[in-house]
Parts: sequence; structure tokens; C-alpha cells
Amino acid sequence: MSTTSSKSDLPDVHTRAEVLVQALPHMQRYDQEIVVVKYGGHAMGDPAAAEDFAEDIVLLEQSGVKPIVVHGGGPQIGQMLERLGVKSEFAAGLRITDKATVEIVEMVLAGSINKQIVGTISAEGGKAIGLCGKDGNMVIARKVTRTVVDPGSNIEKVVDLGFVGEPERVDRTVLDAVLGQEIIPVLAPVAVGTDGATYNVNADTFAGAIAGAMRAKRLLLLTDVPGVLDKDKKLLPELSIEECRRLIADGTITGGMIPKVETCIYALEQGVEGVVILDGKVSHAVLLELYTDHGAGTLIRR
Repeated sequence: MSTTSSKSDLPDVHTRAEVLVQALPHMQRYDQEIVVVKYGGHAMGDPAAAEDFAEDIVLLEQSGVKPIVVHGGGPQIGQMLERLGVKSEFAAGLRITDKATVEIVEMVLAGSINKQIVGTISAEGGKAIGLCGKDGNMVIARKVTRTVVDPGSNIEKVVDLGFVGEPERVDRTVLDAVLGQEIIPVLAPVAVGTDGATYNVNADTFAGAIAGAMRAKRLLLLTDVPGVLDKDKKLLPELSIEECRRLIADGTITGGMIPKVETCIYALEQGVEGVVILDGKVSHAVLLELYTDHGAGTLIRR
């Protein structure tokens, strides 16, 4: 079959070449830099979106970036608990995780979801390895407690969330070794405590701790919304730490966006250059954010 392009093909070929040329300065900016991507939300459940995401990650690695993927899996955990007849209780917005539940959480996060993502990246030509915070003592967790106000007595009380943890310290050894071999680490947010117990860690928090420890150039938090919105529900393309704190204080940033933004602030204070909250449902959102002038969400800087 002839490989000669017809005249009708040329405009499209030239457009593609121009796109690549425009991407060049962005590619140079991230060459040999670490980029941590938290992958979650409904994009994980959509096969086409999962394929787009895997293509983005493989292209980043092939173009000189060192990507680290951290994934969540709340909906899948909920489905498995329901299938197995395990009832979940929630307090302060977090799932109370008893011993039976944490075993299922580990099975779903570090097992089926983790290996599914590794498989999708492999299918797109990448080399990936599935790990969790337990491997090589990568993440040591401490137990999380929350306080809630009893509506009847108005008395604040401490809630025991069971095996829910937050990162206490991160050891880079395993990640440095894997990245040195040009392999993409895919991390499940499950960690071990100093007591030897297994802890379920919020994926955003886990990603922030990893990005901070690795001094990542960028932390990308893929969500189900376009980014941080103002009171008129319009996207705020860029914010400083101080602006974020002001928007939390005046009620512009509310609900589940507050812990995400707090994770962004933590990562920036640990040395990450910039953090982006973006919509994971947008096709090739990662490439749009890193390799174009347009961006795809809210960039938060120091």
C-alpha cells in the first residue's frame, strides 16, 4: 500500500506538526521532572476515559517525564462491600473502617483496581508496576480521629474511624529505584502503621504526601469537577495559597473541595512547584494541562 499522502491530507498533517511544535517548550519544562497524578472519580469507571488516561501517562513517560500514578477507588469499595453484605457506617464524612472492611479495602485497592490500571497502561505500550504504601515501608501511616458535635447536647466528641490513616512519613527508596528503571509506579493508598496494622488512606492525601516527598514538579488531582469554582460557579484558573485560604474562610470553597485544596497547600509547602485540580472526565486532561497553553483546571501556586 502506498504511503504517499494525498493533497487533501496535507492540511491535517501540517496542523498536527504545528501542535507538536507548540508542545515542545512544555515538554522541555517537564523533561526528567516528576509529575504525580491522582486518578479517581467517575473517569476510572469509564473504559474510554481509562484508555485516554493510560495513553497520556505513557506519552509523558516516553517524552522524558517521570510520572507517578496514585489512584482511589471509593465507588468500587462500596460495591464490593455491598456484594459481600458488609454494611458501612460513616462519621465526619469518612467511612468507619473496621478490621473486616479494611481487608476488603486492601483487596479492592491494592488488588483489582491497581492491577487493572497497570494492565491498561501496559496495553498502551508502557511499563508499569503496581505498588501500595506498604511496599518497602513507602508510607507509614498514623491513625486518624475526627471530632463531631452531637446535635442533641452540642457536645464535641471524638469519633473512632477504625483503620483510617494519614501519612506520617514517606520513604523514597522504592520509588527512586522504580523511576530509575523508567517504569511507571501505580500506587494504591494503603499503608502500614507503626503498630503493624493496615490503614486505608484518602487518595488525595496520599498523593499529596508522595508529591511532597518526591519534590514533584506538578501534582495533578483528577476529579469530577472542572476545578475550583467561584460563587458564580465559574472556573478560577489560578490561585495562590493565600487566595485559597481566603476562599475557604468566606465560604466560596466548601464541602469536599476543602480537603482537596488543603492537600494542595500541604504539597506546595513541602516543595511541589504547582498543583492542579482538574476534571478527569475531559479527554486527555493530563496532556492538555501539561503540554498546552490552555490548561485544564485550577493551578495553585505558592
